Amino acid sequence: MLVIPAIDLKDGQCVRLRQGRMEDSTVFSDNPVQMAGQWLAKGAKRLHIVDLNGAFAGTPVNGEIVAAIAKAYPQLPIQIGGGIRDMESVKFYIDAGVSYVIIGTAAVKQPEFVRQACEAYPGKVIVGLDAVDGKVATEGWADVSELTAVELAQKFADYGVQAIVYTDISRDGMMQGVNLESTVELAEQSSIPIIASGGVSKLVDIVDLKAAANTATGAGIMGVITGRAIYDGKLDLAEAQKYCDAEGT
Repeated sequence: MLVIPAIDLKDGQCVRLRQGRMEDSTVFSDNPVQMAGQWLAKGAKRLHIVDLNGAFAGTPVNGEIVAAIAKAYPQLPIQIGGGIRDMESVKFYIDAGVSYVIIGTAAVKQPEFVRQACEAYPGKVIVGLDAVDGKVATEGWADVSELTAVELAQKFADYGVQAIVYTDISRDGMMQGVNLESTVELAEQSSIPIIASGGVSKLVDIVDLKAAANTATGAGIMGVITGRAIYDGKLDLAEAQKYCDAEGT
């Protein structure tokens, strides 16, 4: 199971939000490229980047910074989300060396765009499902739809989606632990591997998720994204990834 450090970009800086609120952000670094190198040095096998400005603008805003990170660390797979709502944006990121694009809002509102992206770039497309009480939210979490995460995951089963990033918005940035029940339910009812997100606060959260991943049916849980916990020093990324790599855990 992958432990994936997150870099959230806002106005060119590396920040973390609480429950997706742009007005409730903490700046951790004004050098995102350097920050990416720090996580690589600590054993990161993949990097999760979110263009927060892009998520609200509906088009990439911090794309050049993402491209700079990809150029600086070509050995580090990157998954990028935030404002990817047309093929031009997908092409920009893939051409820049990003490994995976995450389609969120457009996946809910324009599912055919997901199919088109999967056909153009096989194995490069991840769907981001962000949920409040099981219902999927869009537009930078500003709007909540009537669709559930499970319904959407099943809808994309035959599209060729590489993975689903599932975020419980109520847990995001709150250091309250992963919503295990909802994450496992989605994994068991989806034929697409799940990447859990939102709420990781300490190593025991990784331990619990790994145990759930070992027993879950369906496509399973392939990774977990962590943000505030590693920035605050509550979780050691190297230790967490080492635990997940260990046999028998």
